[in-house]
Amino acid sequence: MVGLGKWACTVDSMLYRGEVTVNILEKDGKYDFELELPGVDIPEYTIKSIDVTEDSLSAVVSIAMLGKDAQLDINFEEDSFSGIIKLPLIGKIKLKDGHKI
Repeated sequence: MVGLGKWACTVDSMLYRGEVTVNILEKDGKYDFELELPGVDIPEYTIKSIDVTEDSLSAVVSIAMLGKDAQLDINFEEDSFSGIIKLPLIGKIKLKDGHKI
């Protein structure tokens, strides 16, 4: 499974500025995510689908509070990544300086 492990990146958006940590896990043969945004209560979410290639991961995530889906696209290298998350009503947020921790 591509991207497993604990990762961090910088986010600079109108809603949040700072470091975000995500732990990409395998549970029962499926992907799962644990997000950490210091000082932010993360709304309930459900992973609807994940598409994986050799070095990338794309996920559709349903955000209960919004009643809409977000799209996450990440490209991995050995110990780094870059990506974009598209949030409904907000737009695209770049995930910068992604690195394994």
